[in-house]
Amino acid sequence: MNIQRLTVFFMWCTIINGALLVITTIMGTIGLDFVYSIHGKLFLFSRETLSVVFYLFLGLYKMIWLVFNAVPYVALLIIRKNYSPDQAKI
Repeated sequence: MNIQRLTVFFMWCTIINGALLVITTIMGTIGLDFVYSIHGKLFLFSRETLSVVFYLFLGLYKMIWLVFNAVPYVALLIIRKNYSPDQAKI
């Protein structure tokens, strides 16, 4: 696997997971009442608890997205920019 394929792979991972993060954030802020109406009856917790859990979920998802998608993609862009085929394999 060469550096160009890895860069494209991480680019698409970053785009897809970033889009899921944005969609989840929008749906969570708009539809939190709907989610509470379903899960509040099933698991017997308060609306405030659901808000905290959702906030923590978004924070954790964002950190995981940054660490495992965005940062490797940026690192590969930097390496690809400074990489020349004459250099030894990394």
